[in-house]
Amino acid sequence: MARVNTYLNFPGNAEEALTHYRELFGTEFVGDIMRFRDMGVPGLTEAEANGIMHMEVAIAGGHVLMATDLLESLGQIQRIGNNTTIMVEVDSREEVDRLFAGLASGVEESAPADQTWGQYWSVCLDRFGIRWMIATPLGA
Repeated sequence: MARVNTYLNFPGNAEEALTHYRELFGTEFVGDIMRFRDMGVPGLTEAEANGIMHMEVAIAGGHVLMATDLLESLGQIQRIGNNTTIMVEVDSREEVDRLFAGLASGVEESAPADQTWGQYWSVCLDRFGIRWMIATPLGA
């Protein structure tokens, strides 16, 4: 099922922020909270390993905010331009490839590829300076 959500990057306080939004909107978290330790990322401090790899909270009208903590030890630094992303989940690999080709105007962070968390996933910056993630479940 295709859906569009907003993906937020935080400098270490994703869980605090999404907990605040959950309380503010009177909603619930969506799915499991994944921490970096769950993904087996090597060489992290205890604080980094406990950081948020991915979590989601419903807000209003069915819209979902997704979030992660950026880890400076992995070269990830939050700045205007990478703090908010439009996340488009589609129904096929072909649609991921088509959208990525139309959006990635020479500034790609990750071309479409199979990911360990179960998605065929990509991320790029379009010619208007908007950051996009495009994904589909593996096997779609």
